[in-house]
Amino acid sequence: MLPAHKLEIGAEPLAEPARNSVGGRPFLDPGQDWPECFCGERMALFFQFDIPSDLEPFGGDHLLVFHCRAHNDASCPEVVDGRLEPRYWNAPQPGYPAPFWRVLIQSRRAQPAPETEPSIRAFPLTLRSFEDTPAGAQTFKVGGAPSWAQRPEFYTCACGADLVYVCQVPENMDFPVHPGQPEQPDSVRPDAYGLFLGNEVYLLACPDRCDPAAVWPVNQN
Repeated sequence: MLPAHKLEIGAEPLAEPARNSVGGRPFLDPGQDWPECFCGERMALFFQFDIPSDLEPFGGDHLLVFHCRAHNDASCPEVVDGRLEPRYWNAPQPGYPAPFWRVLIQSRRAQPAPETEPSIRAFPLTLRSFEDTPAGAQTFKVGGAPSWAQRPEFYTCACGADLVYVCQVPENMDFPVHPGQPEQPDSVRPDAYGLFLGNEVYLLACPDRCDPAAVWPVNQN
């Protein structure tokens, strides 16, 4: 089992860019644009953090999770010949011409974007080591064991590498937004946004880094 680190959200809003944050300024590699949804709206930065060095093969990399505030649904994988379909991070979803989320793994060289996430309020994230259970604690964490709500799901990347579990977001976790923001469809609260209809989310990433966006968000409830 991988070493485990809980992700804890601070109480005081961020005033400066931080690599570990909810909202805030996304840390992106040179040439990496802030992701946009197929609807033309820039996706909201929900959270980001530096993956701890003891979590191979991604130790030291930077993970960011974006999701459209105007579209809120569950992810649905399409498998072709035993692998996720080519460029699955851009492939259509049922009812949608493309995904409404983007999960990125960036390098240690990632730098803060000029602009701050405008919708989700910025708070610091702290990573604290803890001893996970064999079945996995149902909490906001990186590493450890996934606490599958249903049967375990594992996928093979389109490039042929088996995806590796990285991070888990608990069911119905909400992210507070600035006053006056449009309400997210099917969100848990009118003053907060959620990921994938509030499903438990397990992020599985390509260990060969065939693309910065080669990460699949498994949804269960």
